[in-house]
Amino acid sequence: MQINTGITYALSAAVLFGASTPFAKLLVGQTAPLTLAGLLYLGSGIGLGLWMILRTLLRKPATGSATLTAPDLPWLAGAVILGGMIAPVLLMTGLSRTPASTASLLVNLEVVLTALLAWFVFHEQFDRRIFFGMALIVAAGILLSWEQSAPSGQTLAVPWGAAYIAAACLCWAIDNNLTRRISAGDAVQIAAIKGLAAGTVNLSIAWWLDSPMPALTNAAIAAIVGFCGYGLSLVLFVMALCHLGTARTGAYFSMAPFAGVAISVLMLGEIPTALFWAAAILMAVGIWLHLTEKHAHQHEHERMAHAHGHTHDAHHRHSHDFPWDGKEPHTHLHQHEPLIHKHPHYPDTHHRHRH
Repeated sequence: MQINTGITYALSAAVLFGASTPFAKLLVGQTAPLTLAGLLYLGSGIGLGLWMILRTLLRKPATGSATLTAPDLPWLAGAVILGGMIAPVLLMTGLSRTPASTASLLVNLEVVLTALLAWFVFHEQFDRRIFFGMALIVAAGILLSWEQSAPSGQTLAVPWGAAYIAAACLCWAIDNNLTRRISAGDAVQIAAIKGLAAGTVNLSIAWWLDSPMPALTNAAIAAIVGFCGYGLSLVLFVMALCHLGTARTGAYFSMAPFAGVAISVLMLGEIPTALFWAAAILMAVGIWLHLTEKHAHQHEHERMAHAHGHTHDAHHRHSHDFPWDGKEPHTHLHQHEPLIHKHPHYPDTHHRHRH
């Protein structure tokens, strides 16, 4: 059940984020990249902040989520700076030099970079099937970058649009791995803090640089796009991280560009090239390899204590030292006793063991 829930969260996040790219493309020519990035994240933060206030007024706590604590703050700060402040500016700059349909697929490089960091820095499990899937996605990214080079017969130019988007993907990849460390926390709280902090800082810098502000209508549109494509999407992405781990969540999230492509073709009238379709096929096969992965083996759970939302499944057979009304999921500090068993699993909150 948890795996299916995580997949639903990840795919929903992917659709919301993928749809935001072509809408942001419409605003790029009318708003400076730094200003637009600030408006997108500020819209996300304000919307989610209002959600939290309404939730409090209605006395509906964040079901299944633990409140952030002091040890979580360094991870959150790193995610805000890289993923909230720097990456959006790089993406908006890249979008100003790149067709939206191409940019939508190129953003999939975030998945590869996220997985590489998860595997080799944070030691998340992977196998040959996952590796080959990532290799195909990388090949697709190279094709898309090549497509932006100078026309045949001329000296190849540096594909700066692709370079900016790739740099944004690297920032988001680091952000994803940092956010995983706090993914058991309240996803709305995490996303709201990130949106408010990143949006305020980027807009302040834009104001300091005398960057012109867009018309009120465009600013409102940017805020709405940010709330849906960055705010709600991030909430769902954080929830998926808790269930699936970083690399697998990224794999499912890589469906995002195809939502962006569909909208770009229908809304903006862009005509994809042959290289674009070749890249799309490579990415589709790579994603399929991830979606069809099966991972099961005997593994050991060490004794640990933590707080997060949970139901009383095979990993949560503990007693309570407080009155409990029987409702699930619920959140409290609980202890896991050592356990050895075998079942299909992903590297979620309880399966971060070595292989």
